[in-house]
Amino acid sequence: MKKSLLILLLVIGSLHVDAQEKVNFDKAFQKSNQGKPRVEIPPLKELLHIMLAITQTGLGNDDMVDQKTEYYQDVLNHFRPFADEPIIKTFDSLLNVSLYYYIFISGNAMTYDLSKTKLKPNRNYIFTAQGVANMVISTNPLETYRKEIEAFAKKSKFQKFYSRHKAYYASVISDYMSGANLGRQWQWLEKNFKTRINSYLILCSPLINGLNYTTEFNDKGFRQILMVLPPLEHAPGRSKIQNDVFNTRVMFTEIDHNYVGPPSKAHKAGIDSALSNRAVWVNEKTEGTYAYPAPLKVFDEYMTFGVFLLYCKDNYDNALFQETRNSVISLMTDRGFPKMETFISSLEKVRAEAPDVKIDELYPRLLKLLNK
Repeated sequence: MKKSLLILLLVIGSLHVDAQEKVNFDKAFQKSNQGKPRVEIPPLKELLHIMLAITQTGLGNDDMVDQKTEYYQDVLNHFRPFADEPIIKTFDSLLNVSLYYYIFISGNAMTYDLSKTKLKPNRNYIFTAQGVANMVISTNPLETYRKEIEAFAKKSKFQKFYSRHKAYYASVISDYMSGANLGRQWQWLEKNFKTRINSYLILCSPLINGLNYTTEFNDKGFRQILMVLPPLEHAPGRSKIQNDVFNTRVMFTEIDHNYVGPPSKAHKAGIDSALSNRAVWVNEKTEGTYAYPAPLKVFDEYMTFGVFLLYCKDNYDNALFQETRNSVISLMTDRGFPKMETFISSLEKVRAEAPDVKIDELYPRLLKLLNK
């Protein structure tokens, strides 16, 4: 794994930049998306992932690009002969300026629709990736390089490649709908938190590897959560239900940031007090923990995984729950969060004492326990 992209992943794992993004959720959009989860592999976004994958940076970074699949070999066989095209070198130069351009390029794929080899502006998604961490851009790269992207799509016969893989894309989407239980997660979160989300959109690419992130779009009172994720993982050493739990965790701990965030902000003073001794809650010798500099960010990372375990307790048998609980504690410890056992035990205690109240309302009791 490339160190630079690992750091990037840690920084944007809980990224929310909706205040900067431009969308237009008109009545027609709201009607067609209300209450509906969508999983898509859009042609333009896949084209951009392919173009990024054949840059020198992409070819040398097996965390940015999943290079272990048959699909990746198909991409190389078809597109590597075009790796010296000027637009590919331009994209590579941007990645050399900052790996955030991986998001600025692929994350703005929503702002255009690919019609054959022409890019047509999307009326609902205007400028969807303007800021990552402390870096902000003022111009959509797809607007700047629109003609070059169109020329690459035509010269490389991208539509032929995409059509040849439609059945595979459909299987990835179907796998998500059946194997990650997005609908069940959404229903549970809205039952247990005060927050309400109108729509969920997962944009996937078989080329995505280590870079998963989530953000929110909000317009005219309509809230849509976007998640950018790789295909589901099916490790041969795990049973089907164990794979389901693993894939659920990857998605759930992205989704529930949107539910944990509002009550955390409302109780910031209490969180600052409870987690004031950083050395207790964070092992700063672990790479990447600097991305969680404040007590609020540290608490939210504990809380997102803690809420995932509450979900598992409600939805799986006790043996699987205990196995998952142990694995999450181990994972968090490895990531530099050594007090996960204490945190989840405290969360379980206050939950058991008030099982029918919203999790938002458990914060004062939880923080009191953590402050001891």
